[in-house]
Amino acid sequence: MSNYKKYDEDFKKNLVNLYHGGKTQTSLCKEYGVSFTALSRWIKQYSEVKIEDGSLLTARQVKELQKKNALLEEENLILKKAIAIFTPHSNND
Repeated sequence: MSNYKKYDEDFKKNLVNLYHGGKTQTSLCKEYGVSFTALSRWIKQYSEVKIEDGSLLTARQVKELQKKNALLEEENLILKKAIAIFTPHSNND
């Protein structure tokens, strides 16, 4: 049996909002009985970043976009190599 508690996403986001509203991590940990490590991780995960078009992204969304971008870059590289293999080269180059 595991010793850690499972918190739902709304609870985590609410604590992050309280933190951004001016509460300290220490006071939130004491008040809600969460570990400092967990709260720090949630703050990193759920804090929002404003991008150029004015929309907001969480760190989690940024990480997902980075993974998707890396996958697309890898697929693009594979396609470029396939084109190089299947495209006949002329002797005039």
